Amino acid sequence: MVSFDNTEIAFKSKSTKDLKRAYWLFKMVSNRAMVKFGKWATNIAIKLRLPIDGIIKKTIFKQFCGGTSIEDSLATSKELAAFNVQTILDYSVEGKTKEEDFDATVSEIINTILEAKNNDSIPFAVFKVTGICLFATLENANNGVENHSAEELQRYTKLVERVDAICSKAHEHKVPLFIDAEETWIQNTIDEIVVQMSKKYNKGSAIIFNTLQLYRHDRLNYLRSEIELAKKGNYKLGMKLVRGAYMEKERERAEEKGYPSPIQPTKEATDKDFNEALKVVVENLDTVSLCAGSHNEESAKVLMKLMGEHNIDVNDSRIFFAQLLGMSDHISYNLANANYNVAKYVPYGPVKEVLPYLIRRAEENTSVAGQTTRELSLIIKERKRRSAK
Repeated sequence: MVSFDNTEIAFKSKSTKDLKRAYWLFKMVSNRAMVKFGKWATNIAIKLRLPIDGIIKKTIFKQFCGGTSIEDSLATSKELAAFNVQTILDYSVEGKTKEEDFDATVSEIINTILEAKNNDSIPFAVFKVTGICLFATLENANNGVENHSAEELQRYTKLVERVDAICSKAHEHKVPLFIDAEETWIQNTIDEIVVQMSKKYNKGSAIIFNTLQLYRHDRLNYLRSEIELAKKGNYKLGMKLVRGAYMEKERERAEEKGYPSPIQPTKEATDKDFNEALKVVVENLDTVSLCAGSHNEESAKVLMKLMGEHNIDVNDSRIFFAQLLGMSDHISYNLANANYNVAKYVPYGPVKEVLPYLIRRAEENTSVAGQTTRELSLIIKERKRRSAK
C-alpha cells in the first residue's frame, strides 16, 4: 500500500526555497482573518491600479498556477512529468461578460486541446461553462428555456454551440474533456448539456466528462441513474468526482431563499457518498471512466483498495487520480511513484485575471477542516528531514 507520509517522495521536486515559500503561504491561509484581509486588500489594490502583479506572481501565483499562458505553463508540466505526474491545463480566467471575451475563451480552451493532442503528459482538457456565457443564461435556462424571451433563447443556443465546438474538437483529437460542476441553481442546465454532448461524442470511449460534487446529497443517485441511461443508450460515461467548492455559498442561499439545503448534513455524509460513488464507478468500469478529484487520503486509499479487489491495473487508462497544483503533493507524488495515473490541475492565465481563482483557493484551504494543518505538518516534517541530513 502507498504511504502518504513519505515526504521525501512527496517533495522530491521541491527545493528548500520552494518548501519555505509553501510553509509561509499555508501558514497565512490557515488564518481566516488573514485571508479575509488579503481578499479585501487585493481588491482595493486592483481598484487603485497598484502594481501588485509582481508580489502575487512570486507568492500565491507561483504556488497554485503554472504560468500566464499555455507556453509559460509547459515548463511546470515538464517538471511534473519528470516525476510521473501529468498535467491538466486549466484556463482560469473568470468574470467575463462580453460576447467577444466568451469567444476568445472558447479559442483558448480549444488551444489547450490542441496542446494535449500532441503531448503525452497532458491527458485531459477542462473548462467551466460560466467562462463562456453569462451566469444569467444558465440560471434562466435552469428554469426552462421555453419560458424566456427570444434574446435569452438566442444566448442559450449560442452557449450550446460554443460547448459543442469545444466537445467536437476534443472528440476529433481524442482528448478527454472535463466540464466542471458549478452552483446548484445552474447545474441542471450544465448537466443537460453534458448529457447531450455525451450521447453525441461518447459512442466509442469516454471523451466528455461531467463533474459530480458529492457534498450534494442527491449526486450519488444521479450517478446511478446516469449509468443506467448510458447503458440503455449504448454510450460511455466520463465522470469526475469531487467533494465540491461552493458549500458555504449554497447553504447561505438556501437559507436566504427558504428552500431545503442541497448540501449534505455532515462532512461524514459527504465522505460516505464520495467513497460509495467510487465503488459504483469501479463496479461499472465497462461503462464509466473515472477521475477522482480529491485531496482526501482515505478516499485515495479506498480507490486503491477497490482497484486491487477488482484486479484493475494501477495504470488502467479508465482511472485517474487528480489534485490541484500546489496542494496535496503527498498524495499526488506518492501515487505517481507507485505508477498510478495521476494528474495535477495546472491553472494559468494573466495574474490579475486568475485572482478570483487564487482567492477561492485560499478561502477553501481556510474552510476545509484539517487540510492546511496536514499540508503544514508534512512540510515541517520534510524540512526537518532535510536539515538532519
